[in-house]
Amino acid sequence: MGEMIIQFFAESGFAMLSIKSLIVIVLACVFLYLAIAKGYEPYLLIPIATGMLLANMPGVDLMNPATDGQNGGLFYYLYQGVKLGIYPPLIFLCIGAGTDFGPMIANPKTMLLGAAAQFGIFFAFLGAIVLGFTGTEAASIGIIGGADGPTAIQLTGQLAPHLLGTIALAAYSYMALVPVIQPPIIRALTTKEERMIKMEQLRPVSRTEKLVFPIVAMIIVIGLLPTAAPLVGMLMFGNLLKESGIVPKLVETAQNSLMYIITIFLGLTVGATTNAETLLSVQTLGIIAMGLAAFSVGTASGVLFGKLMCKLTKGKINPMIGAAGVSAVPMAARVVQKIGQEENPSNFLLMHSMGPNIAGVIGSAVVAGVLLKFFA
Repeated sequence: MGEMIIQFFAESGFAMLSIKSLIVIVLACVFLYLAIAKGYEPYLLIPIATGMLLANMPGVDLMNPATDGQNGGLFYYLYQGVKLGIYPPLIFLCIGAGTDFGPMIANPKTMLLGAAAQFGIFFAFLGAIVLGFTGTEAASIGIIGGADGPTAIQLTGQLAPHLLGTIALAAYSYMALVPVIQPPIIRALTTKEERMIKMEQLRPVSRTEKLVFPIVAMIIVIGLLPTAAPLVGMLMFGNLLKESGIVPKLVETAQNSLMYIITIFLGLTVGATTNAETLLSVQTLGIIAMGLAAFSVGTASGVLFGKLMCKLTKGKINPMIGAAGVSAVPMAARVVQKIGQEENPSNFLLMHSMGPNIAGVIGSAVVAGVLLKFFA
């Protein structure tokens, strides 16, 4: 009996556990703690962390590819939605169906703030080149600065699939840490008087404007940049469903059921690509560092451009809303709203922040299309 017990443990997964795998399993547990106990993007971090945990358990074959006469692992088949570029556009469809473009239409100037916040992408791109990454790898690393997980996955899946796990983990981690990363940058670059600026109420946006915008945006953006079609097209399609007002069941499905189903599949499979050998390397540390720099520079460039607009409009624009130009919808806008209320309880900046926030989503998709055009 004793020999049987010894043999059982000798052939168990624990006997094959390496130090690197153990470190990643512990990291996955930390992410689960942050998601469950601290509430950091639980809809994203719980599936990602669980995928990390399962894929790095010894002896598990969930990501094994299919071969002649042998089926692949469960996550291998789910991963095809990432590999073939299916999940990210579907996420954009769901985002479009749940987003009101009205704040951006009411104040088109805020689109400039969304564009300014994309500077972080190009900063990280150049930094990655300096660190010795290839052009395709640098483009994939730079897109982390857009703080848009689906866009990062879509671009990396086509340009540098070997970096997908690390880049997706970094992108979603920084999205989850928006409430931690952005406030110090905003406060460092603005004065108390600037943070207290109250903005005028936005003008009402007609139904016709809301209907026309996604159609015109699709025609113009995709006409100029066909490579942006999957993301921009699905984003605008989702919004068109919402604003049409005649397909409520489709909108409800996109906003809820479809969004949650795709999030589960996307999170699990992205987490499963973060194997110990790839994650625990010097290259990974460089990617994480450049991703943080990209996100920080994107936030800073948005705020600085907001300060410029504040001066040009003689104090009518609160420069903090520039920080919402990164694509983390709606977390970045909520951060601006929270800081604004801390400085002035009567200050309501959420709707004003949603303008650059939405523009940032569109901007990051456009930048991804540009990078695809040059590097695919």
